[in-house]
Amino acid sequence: MSKTIRIGTRDSELALWQANTVKKQLEEQGYQTVLVPVKSMGDLVLDKPLHELGITGVFTKALDVAMLKGQIDIAVHSMKDVPTVLPKGIIQAAVLKRGNYMDILAFKNNEEFLSQEKATIATGSLRRKAQWLNRYPTHTVVDLRGNVQTRAEKLDHNDWNGAIFAAAGLERVGLEFENTIGLTWMVPAPAQGAVVIVALDNDDFSRKACAELNDKETQICTGLERQFLNILEGGCTAPIGALSTIKDKNISLKGVLLSVDGKKKLEVEFTSVLGKHENLAIAAAERIFERGGRNLMREIAGLTKEPTIFSTKKLTVAQLAQFNPEISVASEDFLRINLNRIPKLTLKKELQNVIITSQNAVEAILASISPEELQFKNIYCVGRKTKRLIEKHIGKVTHFESQGKDLANYLVEYLEGTDVTYFCSDIRLDTIPTVLEQNNISVHEIEAYSTKEAPVKIPKSTRAVLFYSPSAVQSYLQVNTSDLIAYCIGETTAEEARKSFSEVRVAQTATIEGVIDLVNKK
Repeated sequence: MSKTIRIGTRDSELALWQANTVKKQLEEQGYQTVLVPVKSMGDLVLDKPLHELGITGVFTKALDVAMLKGQIDIAVHSMKDVPTVLPKGIIQAAVLKRGNYMDILAFKNNEEFLSQEKATIATGSLRRKAQWLNRYPTHTVVDLRGNVQTRAEKLDHNDWNGAIFAAAGLERVGLEFENTIGLTWMVPAPAQGAVVIVALDNDDFSRKACAELNDKETQICTGLERQFLNILEGGCTAPIGALSTIKDKNISLKGVLLSVDGKKKLEVEFTSVLGKHENLAIAAAERIFERGGRNLMREIAGLTKEPTIFSTKKLTVAQLAQFNPEISVASEDFLRINLNRIPKLTLKKELQNVIITSQNAVEAILASISPEELQFKNIYCVGRKTKRLIEKHIGKVTHFESQGKDLANYLVEYLEGTDVTYFCSDIRLDTIPTVLEQNNISVHEIEAYSTKEAPVKIPKSTRAVLFYSPSAVQSYLQVNTSDLIAYCIGETTAEEARKSFSEVRVAQTATIEGVIDLVNKK
């Protein structure tokens, strides 16, 4: 245990309490530690509500960067602040035993305002605001930002009736108000009251050390809550609450989705036997969707506004939240994908060299046969996300590239043997087959899925279009003009766009997030 574990933390009093708690517990296990405070964007930008900052993870991003740069070994967060999808290379190492998950109202004078038509409540949380307005629709909710102490001072110096806080935060910094009410009716944020430790995936020493602090029950409950949030595709931009609890041998999950003004509320609660609860979050989210949740999420995302940017692939709410606040975005799928049933006899054969260029092909394979029956010796693929999906469900990837052309050139030089099996779409680029066949490598194509163009007429307000494949460019041009800016995910897509568009811009990284970053920079 000679290594000193560098613990990254925000420098607020609450964050330092959490980090010192982890520090103490690690040192009790015999590990050496040191705290490394880091400022976050959420701490630096206090003049805007969280949902207007335009990104998720405003309190965690600076620590993620510090960890990836090797400046810290682990980071400690309030778990409710952590995005449901962690950055590549960072994993959840432990969750401490959960504290008080309840929201509380700190108020002045007396409680009479609760029964009055007019009152003013302060909170920086969309979730708290929406639930309060749902219960008290005539009240006014004002924004409240800053650390716990700053918010308490603002309550004291303003003529508000009250302000809403997380009970755990107040307890941890030892702050007591004279008058408080526990808001037992308010569904907390997913993972509220829990402290999480994240570490680098390849840091076995820190991961092992942190694993000793993990509370299994808290891990299970917060995992369900965050899965519910992830499926609904919400972050700081959507009023979503979730709470999971374990009693005896049963586990329950309560979830809620509201409109920002609180006028619409969708709530659900399911219970399952502990150990058979894997689909609890999925069932809860699906029930929300069945009751109108998808339309409500679209409203929250602002898709009813006239867009200036149009994406040719449906974007999640989390992805929409990554655009700068002044950018209005709409999205639709310009391509429809149908997975084909691949004969089992074809898939059961021992295949020495397999090429997979999309996640759709992976899904088609998995829909046709169980992974255990596959006998793929060497798997070559295009794209990091495709690689991750393959390695999660099928097996190790021998080699991958970001572009099909680069993969083809690699195979010409390093392929074992003289033939490949290529799982592709009915609409595919000729690059890989052409390059390989020109170099005497036989290509056996298996049509794993079909792609159908589904063009959509975009609004006149649109100034730029986002493309993720050559086929999407072709689909778009069937009913739209090319007198716009084309933002493209990669060079192959850009080549197709340049045939019609005069202004084409290419993302530095071939991901949807890379395209969004490109838009934000202009």
